[in-house]
Amino acid sequence: MAEWLSIIGIGEDGPDGLSKASRDALSGAEVVFGGPRHLAMVDHPDKRPWPVPFSVAPVLALRGRQVAVLASGDPFWHGAGGTLAADLAPGEWRAFPAPSVFALAAARMGWRIEETLCLGLHAAPFARLRPHLAPGLRAILTLRDGAAVAELADWLGDTQAEITVLERLGGPRERIRPYPCDDIAAPVAVALRVTAAQALPCASGRPDTLFDHDGQITKRPVRALALSALAPRPGEMLWDLGAGSGSIGIEWCLSHPRNRALGVEADPTRAARARANAARLGVALDLREGRAADLIGALPDPDAVFIGGGCDDALLTALWGRLAPGTRLVAHAVTLETEALLAAWHGARGGTLMRIELAEAAPLGRKRGWRASFPVVQWSVTR
Repeated sequence: MAEWLSIIGIGEDGPDGLSKASRDALSGAEVVFGGPRHLAMVDHPDKRPWPVPFSVAPVLALRGRQVAVLASGDPFWHGAGGTLAADLAPGEWRAFPAPSVFALAAARMGWRIEETLCLGLHAAPFARLRPHLAPGLRAILTLRDGAAVAELADWLGDTQAEITVLERLGGPRERIRPYPCDDIAAPVAVALRVTAAQALPCASGRPDTLFDHDGQITKRPVRALALSALAPRPGEMLWDLGAGSGSIGIEWCLSHPRNRALGVEADPTRAARARANAARLGVALDLREGRAADLIGALPDPDAVFIGGGCDDALLTALWGRLAPGTRLVAHAVTLETEALLAAWHGARGGTLMRIELAEAAPLGRKRGWRASFPVVQWSVTR
């Protein structure tokens, strides 16, 4: 199909800031879509606002007609461009990007953009910032509106940071001020320079104190060994069966920004606790409630699977038939019965069987002695 859709980036300077190619595409369009703010900037006989909730369906319904879409700055950086392109063939559309708010903010702050974290928090929770918080961080964050600046400052809590408020960048009403300030106008972004923060460790096996739990948690040293065996790679999906506190799935997600984890937990209280842990630590852990054996048939294919609790022969048999070749499987056992089960599966299917025995120094009268934990047997295998 011939090119019919123009995706046009527009800034706060309106049509005056558009290139000749962008203006030609706009004037040649039969229909123009955009947000109310963008549509108010242009003169066109057929202007249509995006539906609420947002959907690109009205644009796609006009396939074949000359259509233009207005988006803020660069349409492919937290804009509608990627959503539209996902449903189009390459020859159907053409993009006309303008400077993004991140580019404008970096230019105003004098920051190298390649050394600056850029996050769109206008439609995402502030917790997405949590894995990145560390002394020396420079970040540019787009926010929902002026009130969100104070909300972000409250959310940062004990984190010490300089906040610069950047309003209506690139237009005649542009304003740049240090926070605190009032009467903040949208569109708004903030430049954040962190001077002191409680940073999350980068290595797997984060402190147990990061996770709210009821005692059912894969402890830090064992969790580090589990993540090592699971071997997360960028963009992969994990099933965490018997998720408990969600610590394994959360650490999987923390290993790379594109990693995803799907947890299964039969206990509703633990499932809610795992969701809360994930939300607080800024990762998107998808938690399903129910028995793993009942749910795995409908779950999206994983790259790796961890079984931390409730492992039995029926589940392993179902998994072996369900998983695609190349899927990595790691299972832990703490009871003699489950240990014998994993030993049998190791004998039949191969892989690696490891017994983990740990002891920690603890008070013993007026002195110290070794307090042993229950041994854990780990079976890891590639399907």
